[in-house]
Amino acid sequence: MPNDPNAPAIQRTRPVAVGHWRAFLAVARHLNFRAAADEMALTQSAVSRQIQALEEEVGVPLFLRHTRAVELTSAGAQLQRAVVPALERMDAAVRLVRQTAGRKSVAITTWASFASMWLIPRMEEFQHQHPGIDLRIDASDVSVDLDTSDVDIALRYALPGPGMQGARRLCGEQLAVVASPWLLKTAPPIRKPADLAQFTLIEAGDAHRTQHLEWLSWRRWFDVQQCPKLQPQRWLYFNYAHQIVQATLSGQGLALARMPLIADALASGDLIEVLPGHRLDSPLAYWMLVGPRSGHRPEVQAFSAWLETQAAATRAAIGDVPDPDTQDHLD
Repeated sequence: MPNDPNAPAIQRTRPVAVGHWRAFLAVARHLNFRAAADEMALTQSAVSRQIQALEEEVGVPLFLRHTRAVELTSAGAQLQRAVVPALERMDAAVRLVRQTAGRKSVAITTWASFASMWLIPRMEEFQHQHPGIDLRIDASDVSVDLDTSDVDIALRYALPGPGMQGARRLCGEQLAVVASPWLLKTAPPIRKPADLAQFTLIEAGDAHRTQHLEWLSWRRWFDVQQCPKLQPQRWLYFNYAHQIVQATLSGQGLALARMPLIADALASGDLIEVLPGHRLDSPLAYWMLVGPRSGHRPEVQAFSAWLETQAAATRAAIGDVPDPDTQDHLD
């Protein structure tokens, strides 16, 4: 625990480990230890230990810990403002050193669920095809400015609009009702939307707080199916799409899932689409943006071309039909 604020101050000159700062920034972004652990591919306890060690080094608390959330202290907010640009400069310097040493690398930013459910399972193929190219994945829900950062490619989930100018549309989106096969074996039959009242329904906990994410809500699906008053046996909420799918895979309920993210699980039979004639079209899409200073580099071109090939395979697998009102390129 951080030192007693009433105790005599102890001067600390030992440098703080970079890993502690990265853990600090992840928790500061999410204000949630579990989400930070998911982003860093660590256990929650490991992230907690790094934050505790950092607070002991700094000598003051950096977070206020509540029952279900955390918040930055004033000292934590001050450090966040200082550390973010410092680490960005350090990462840029490392990238420059790698390039001058003859190593080619591509830095990609995307959100955690897309990284874990779609991108990472496919990356082995790219690494096999291009063994001389290093990849760096920055999984974060915070959009990175490609004009000022050292990131080469941004993969985003968004509506068409000014923010996607110059972007390549990888695929559109439909939502489908899915369940684990063993849950369906022991559950009552599902023949029509009203039958879902007998089940637990899994949903994003923030689906009703953000306007464009309301497209992911069961309530919208109920309205489209003309059963707006339907109530499930119970609700189960999660913050992230990969958590929703994991709960569905373990048989905890039915999910209204994003087709591009579950294409692999459907193909393997780990998930079964329920009521396939009742998919819900979404206006959201998956986009690729290439940084203005990166597009000329062969390694970035190779990775972006590979991404488009993978996206085409996903579209073929889920039967994606491009929105007629949306161009593939937004220029």
